[in-house]
Amino acid sequence: MADRTRLTRKPERGSGSDRARLDALLDEALVATVATVDEGMPWVVPVLFARDGDRVLIHGSTGAGAMRQLAQGAPAAFSVTAIDGIVVAESTFESSANYRSAVLRGTFAVLASDEASRALDLLSNRILPGRTHEVRASLPKELAATLTLALPIEDGSWLYKERVGPPGEPDEEHAAWCGVVPLAVTAGSPQPAPWALGPVPASVNALVAAYPAPALSDAGPGPV
Repeated sequence: MADRTRLTRKPERGSGSDRARLDALLDEALVATVATVDEGMPWVVPVLFARDGDRVLIHGSTGAGAMRQLAQGAPAAFSVTAIDGIVVAESTFESSANYRSAVLRGTFAVLASDEASRALDLLSNRILPGRTHEVRASLPKELAATLTLALPIEDGSWLYKERVGPPGEPDEEHAAWCGVVPLAVTAGSPQPAPWALGPVPASVNALVAAYPAPALSDAGPGPV
């Protein structure tokens, strides 16, 4: 079987051992995709997730086909990507993107009872820090309708990959602008629902603070 923790093209961009970078990406990203195969056909779904030490947690409805397939032990691939900038080179062929990505492979385990309840609280607080202390606890019927799954992060089961920096120096004459356009996820002002009560809570403020707008100095000079 091929070594799935080693890149065959541009191997300097990948690592199957830099766990600190993998954890940093998993702790920053909010959305992942989970892929599996059901009755010979590929199936990919986007999911919110959280890292819990040496595993990642996801959840979904007990009625969702993909979740049921994962709960039954189907092999899965879990993928996360962050785009940090568009790399503008002297040609479209040489242009690229600065990014961080990771793929984890394995099988999910079903969490039950108290462990599932704790995992769901961790997931909620990962997205909205402290939210579980601001609202009622999940009802037994809600927990019963939810599948909570965990994918272990094990040596040899994941690959981290990234590209950073400017475009490569051209080896041909050109008259084009070259550089990097930084990209970032930012949070806007919270928009209350018509039935919202009270001021914006601490959990929502914490979410907004986690995704601030970049300082003007980070954007570089404007058009000239």
